[in-house]
Amino acid sequence: MAKSVIITCAVTGSIHTPTMSEHLPITPNEIATDAIAAAEAGASILHLHARNPEDGSPTPSPDVFMEFLPRIKQSTDAVVNITTGGGHGMTLEERCAGALRASPEMTSLNMGSMNFGLYPILDKPYDWKYEWEPKYLEMTRDFIFRNTFKDIEWVLKELGEGHGVRFEFECYDMGHLYNLAHFVDRGLVTPPFFVQTIFGILGGIGADIENLAHMRRIANKLFGEENYEWSILAAGRHQMSFVTTGAILGGNVRVGLEDSLYIGKGELAKSNGDQVAKIRRIVEDLSLEVATPVEARERLALKGGDQVAF
Repeated sequence: MAKSVIITCAVTGSIHTPTMSEHLPITPNEIATDAIAAAEAGASILHLHARNPEDGSPTPSPDVFMEFLPRIKQSTDAVVNITTGGGHGMTLEERCAGALRASPEMTSLNMGSMNFGLYPILDKPYDWKYEWEPKYLEMTRDFIFRNTFKDIEWVLKELGEGHGVRFEFECYDMGHLYNLAHFVDRGLVTPPFFVQTIFGILGGIGADIENLAHMRRIANKLFGEENYEWSILAAGRHQMSFVTTGAILGGNVRVGLEDSLYIGKGELAKSNGDQVAKIRRIVEDLSLEVATPVEARERLALKGGDQVAF
């Protein structure tokens, strides 16, 4: 019998900027409202970043996180998953500051250093609202998103051992799966673990179906299918078609305005909840069931929402 599908919603991220969509959640109130709506639509995991409420720029401030995390917890049973990727240019300590304060059930953890090119977005003729936006995108032309073995081990120990956090292991390329296997072999990562395979970022593996199938085969070879939960996300226009294919192949899915601003061709999504509702409808039309937060916690061996610090 097919397992139910865990839907993750990445609510705001640090890739898109305010000019790109008026629907991108910026303020703590907007982030909380959109996250709660996504959970009500069927997301059992909420992947969360924080933004400066004045101009929408990514912020690592734990104080900003704490403006919306308690409200989300009070309003929904969804699993809160806080970024450790932060925003481009942040130090590792800054990237992890919110998670260390909040001690959530889950955080993200990128499994390798990589180019992370956002600068092609500048080819589109935007009338930028804020001066920081084009500068932020341009800097990715000469930027490496740092996640060394030392960095990864530090996060595993500080958040994993120190706070009982489990991880969304973000794998943007084939080598990232082998990096994860290295930490499994060393005993720093134990089953069941959550492998988020990511496609379509400039600097990572491309959004080709052949790559999706190959990532799955290699993950099964390295970890054993019974030892991990597989999830799929694809950036931009590839989002819905890719995660649909992933669901058909037995995977879990991630959507949200962090990954794509659109709900259909040329049509901006008005909310995260709209994207979650769409993928839920697709999943159920495939005769699959959507996982509840209770099921997600059990399958990922999470510590429970009563063990967080918000």
